[in-house]
Amino acid sequence: MKRIIDANLNRSTEALRVLEEISRFIMNEDEISKELKYIRHELNQIQESGYDLFLNARDTENDVGVKIKNPDKRMNLENIFKANIKRLQQSLRVLAEYMPENFDKFENLRYKSYSLEKKMWDKLKKSRLQNRKLYLVTNSDKFETEDLFLNAVASALKGGVDIVQLREKNMTANKIMELGKKVKLLCAEYNALFIVNDRVDIAFALNADGVHLGQDDMDVKSAREILGEGVIIGVSTHAFEQAQKAVEDGADYIGVGPVFITPTKPGRQSVGLEYVRWVSENIDLPAFAIGGIDLNNVSEVIANGAKRIAVVRAVINSENPELAAMNFLKVL
Repeated sequence: MKRIIDANLNRSTEALRVLEEISRFIMNEDEISKELKYIRHELNQIQESGYDLFLNARDTENDVGVKIKNPDKRMNLENIFKANIKRLQQSLRVLAEYMPENFDKFENLRYKSYSLEKKMWDKLKKSRLQNRKLYLVTNSDKFETEDLFLNAVASALKGGVDIVQLREKNMTANKIMELGKKVKLLCAEYNALFIVNDRVDIAFALNADGVHLGQDDMDVKSAREILGEGVIIGVSTHAFEQAQKAVEDGADYIGVGPVFITPTKPGRQSVGLEYVRWVSENIDLPAFAIGGIDLNNVSEVIANGAKRIAVVRAVINSENPELAAMNFLKVL
């Protein structure tokens, strides 16, 4: 029994250290870091009070569990978080069973971890935008078959696209749902974010990472009430006041454009590089320059302050979407 207690005290404090590092260095969350440190401190006190007892009971060499390998390869931050918060909760449950003298303490800490899990997950989902620079907006109209379209999306993802927005203006809701399920699977395979254009209802039904709203779509607050705090909400902006309003409304990122005239937005005047530069100097939200951007003019967009771009035809309709994505990322 002492070996069980020792193993689970170690397991829970190790998990807490991983979670603390995420909170401290990735999320920059002071209060959450303090709460995690408090739980670790409480467990350390129990560990130290029986240090010799637990250490003497330890038998790593003969522990059959050491040779059992975990098949799960945690290649991204979200999976690392989920694995360690569950490790913490499971260990606390075991400790409550095997140390009845501290049952209430372990149970209180476990329930505290449930609240922290939701809080951290909501914030972590939003922080996923932090290092993403190349955003693909889909347009399947030019493809003869769905397979050809999906192959192009997969190729772009392989090349390094890290956000995909499903934007299909000429499809019924049922068709968008069907296609969205397939695109979402591709995004999951390449650890890319999956965003739905305009349709909050479809984003909700598909459990998408987020939704992108135009100026004539549902407002950010209403979308947030439907989708929840952890879902990413982006807003298209074409003018200074729209960018400022998006910040005030609680958007997670903005689209900035169209930078150049583009057939994707027929009839809409370009906002030009001046707006790109203004956003880079005045808006703290992640901002994706979009509209007519290709490999011939992307350097000019970056020179005016853009750190992230969104593309449609220059990647999805190129002969080699993978290579096109790779070339954009080299410039970025």
